[in-house]
This record gives sequence, structure tokens and C-alpha cells, in this order.
Amino acid sequence: MADTKTTELQNALFSAADALRSKMDANEYKNYLLGIIFFKYLSDKILYQVLDLVGEGETTLEEAQKVYEENFDDEDLVSELKSTFSYSIDPEHTFQYIVNVINGKVRKDGIIKTFQIADLADAFNTIESTSKDFEGLFNDVQLYSPRLGANAQKQADTISNVIKAIANVEIVKTPGDTLGDAYEYLISQFASESGKKAGEFYTPQKVSELLTKLTLVGKEDYEELHVYDAAMGSGSLLLNFQKYVPSTLKNKIFYYGQEINVSTYNLAKMNMILHGVSPANQELRNGDTLDEDWPPVSQTMFDAVVMNPPYSYKWSAATGFLNDPRFNPYGVLAPKSKADYAFLLHGFYHLKGTGTMAIVLPHGVLFRGAAEGKIRKKLLEDWSIDAVIGLPANLFYSTSIPTVVMVLKKNKSDSSVMFIDASGDDHFEKGKNQNQLREKDLQLILDTYKKREDVDRFAHLATLDEIKENDYNLNIPRYVDTFVPEEPIDLKKVAEEMKQTDEEIKQNENELLGMLKDLTSEDQDVMDGLNEIIQLFQKEN
Repeated sequence: MADTKTTELQNALFSAADALRSKMDANEYKNYLLGIIFFKYLSDKILYQVLDLVGEGETTLEEAQKVYEENFDDEDLVSELKSTFSYSIDPEHTFQYIVNVINGKVRKDGIIKTFQIADLADAFNTIESTSKDFEGLFNDVQLYSPRLGANAQKQADTISNVIKAIANVEIVKTPGDTLGDAYEYLISQFASESGKKAGEFYTPQKVSELLTKLTLVGKEDYEELHVYDAAMGSGSLLLNFQKYVPSTLKNKIFYYGQEINVSTYNLAKMNMILHGVSPANQELRNGDTLDEDWPPVSQTMFDAVVMNPPYSYKWSAATGFLNDPRFNPYGVLAPKSKADYAFLLHGFYHLKGTGTMAIVLPHGVLFRGAAEGKIRKKLLEDWSIDAVIGLPANLFYSTSIPTVVMVLKKNKSDSSVMFIDASGDDHFEKGKNQNQLREKDLQLILDTYKKREDVDRFAHLATLDEIKENDYNLNIPRYVDTFVPEEPIDLKKVAEEMKQTDEEIKQNENELLGMLKDLTSEDQDVMDGLNEIIQLFQKEN
């Protein structure tokens, strides 16, 4: 039942984008649709709470709107709503009120009120002003943008069409995490349509699942879980932990995330709320991960760190960072043109001694020299690198290059490194635009990682001595030989096949010769030519 509801909700929400698709690309219209859906969710939550408190059998949102308008002067009701929610919306700023205005059901001074963009803008401002957590949350919903229409009326018409498309969609009383899953679905669809522009806010679900499950290996007995993503995008990677921990741990996950792009940061905040994460269980920050360390290590260290940072990102690499405790132990800094190891060391610094980190990076981190080579050597000699997992090309929306997952730990019991080559054609499903990991591909990687045993042409557990012999180069083909030798040729069988083929040719030629001899013509030139052909066949035989 839940699967059916999820599909229905996904279809309804995505169809609402039709009102915007012709006016702008997906990277822009996602802000409108996701923002308006989020507004409806906040508004509908309040209306259903009103029904629970003072309703007398009413069940619909339209009925709840009437009850709210009739009882808004009840101080006890208003007080109860404020204590229940961390935001407030008065009756003239709810989503349902705006729907009623659009449908011509609201009169002011005896005149039917018409919908104006300002009606929605005022509603957004009302929500944003009630709590610090909601400040600027709707900034990317550019309601007065000319992209919506050439004038105020056309802009209002466009937004009206979006609102009407989702007006009857139930997004509060859905089973399980249906709304959160639908929101994730929309984000993934926008990422697919946006292509390279989407890399900053979305990691494909199967890759997210792999990173999450890698960090959860051996954490079955945890009473609570602190998780961190220093390049969180839309928060989708963090939210995966809800799906793969025991139900008793689901409400004991504490999420920490940082994102430099304010639009994507706001998307992550919405995503957390729609997935039912309590404000007490999350701390998200809009900031530059590399420029200023966060969070303070005195505040928390993490059981799991997951990250899919921008590849080969340019950063300052200022000399002062050599005194930063994140980078100081390594004596060098990641190069200005490639911050891959800067992100890795930042996340690793914030890892608990019993924690696990999984990060997606380009293959260059495995073999590039100079400063990166020195950092890699230090990590290996400290026994910090636990596994190197090669992924197929073209998995991500932001790049088609093959990538690698590095798994790190602080207190390993040995120096070995598990190498897994999951990039071969047998380990993913080819798609028209994007390749995808399948469930069986994911499970094979996880099982191999847990067993830490060699698998022919797929995995190898390398000792530190082996890695030293390779001059600390971690390029996967040095450790996992995926070459498939050709089967030896049976020359006797080949000779027999050649003999058989030669006999078949002779038999066919004889049959053809017989048919040529049966041919006749009254034209002497034709017969002369036919006889010459017959003589040629007879000479060869």
C-alpha cells in the first residue's frame, strides 16, 4: 500500500512541474516546485492540528481552513499551535487559503478576491519571520521573476497553475516516509534533467546507499549515531542513515552537515524537515568547509563521516593552513588546483576513533605525487586507509569519469588495504544517460569489503609491504588483475574444421557445376561464356 501511495504522490508532484518546464530549465524550476511543496506541507500540518484540537468531525483541509478562520481569536488555540510548531502561519497565509483565493472562493468587502503574487510572498515572509531556522528558506523562490511571465498577471497565472496542480495532493497523512521519499524522487529527477548543474546537490541513491552502509559495518550495537557530511548538498546522503539503521536507532541519529551554496543549504533544511528529523537532532551550517573548520571538535566527533565533495576543487591552500590541526600532521597541503585531500583530511579529522569514513573522489588521489603523494603515504603508514573501491564510469550527474570510494578508520588493527574493482561491465547496469549500480552490485561490494578476502579479478587484500613496493601508489590495477586470458586454441580442432569446410565447398561447387551443365540457350555467345565458366570449375576440381 505504501509503495502505491508513494508512486501516486511522486507522479502528482512531478506533473506539477509542467507549469514551469516551458519557462526555465530544471535547475531553476526545482526551487519553485520544491519550495511550494514545502510550504504546503508546513501549512497542512497546522490545519490538521487545528482539526485535532477544535474540529468536530471535519476531515478535509478546506473544512480545517474554515475552522481555523473561525477560531483564530482563541488565544488558547494559537498558543497551543505555537508550542507545537517552531513556526506559525495565520489563516490568511495558509496554502489552503491561497487555493481558495485562486478558485474564487474568498470575498473581501463583498468582492471576489483575485490571486496576486504578493499573497504567496506574504505567506513566505510570515513563516521565515517566526524562527531562525526558517530565515531565508524561500529566498530561491523568485516570485517576481520575469521568467514566470512578462507581467504581474502572467506571473500570478504561472504560480496559480503550480499551486492548483498540487492542491489536492495529500502530503501530511502519508504512510511511513512517503513524503520524504517523494521529495527525494523529485530531487533525483531534477538532478537527471539538470545534468552537470546537479552535481552540487545530489548523489545518486545507490552510491549514497553504498557510502552509508560502508560506514555502518560493525555498528550494530550503537545506542545512538552521530553522522557528518561536510559537503552535504541537499542532505540526501545524510538522510540515508534513517533507512539502514535498526528502527530503535532511527530517532537517535544526530545529523551534522555543511554546505557552501546557500540555495542547496536551504534545500537540505527543507529535506530534513520533510523526512521528520527533529530540530534537536540536526545541526546544519551554511559555510565553506575548507576555509573555516566546523564543527568544533569539543562539540562532537562522529561515528560516521560520508562525503561526495566537488572533485579537484580549487582552494586557497594558504600557508596558514599548515598550522590547522586538520592538516598539520601531514606537513603539506593539498594543491591549490585539487582540494580532494583537503576534503578528505577535514572529514577524517572529525572522525571518532571507533568511526568509519567513506568518501567519493576522482582516481587521481590514488596515484598523484608531490604533496598528495606525501599525504597518501602518511595515511597508509598510520594504517588509516581501510579500503579502496573503484566504481564504474558515468554514475554521477556532474561528471562521466570513473570514481573511487576511499574508506578510512583511525584505530585499525592492521595495516592491510582492501582493494575492490567494481568498475567492470558485469558490475553495473548501462543506462541511456547514466549508468547505475544494481542491488546485487552493491551487495557484492559490501560482502567483499566485510570478508576482506581475495576474489579473482575483483578484489585483493594488500599488505603494507606490497603497497610500499608500489611506492605507495594505490592505483587499483596494480593490485587487482582483471585481465581475462583467452582460451587456448585447439589446433587439431581448427584443422578438422578447415578440412570439413573445404569438403563442403567442393560439394557446393560440384552441385553448382551440375546446374550450369543443365543450362541451355539459343544464343551462341551465352553458351560460349557458360562453357568457359564450366571449364574453369572443372580445372579447379
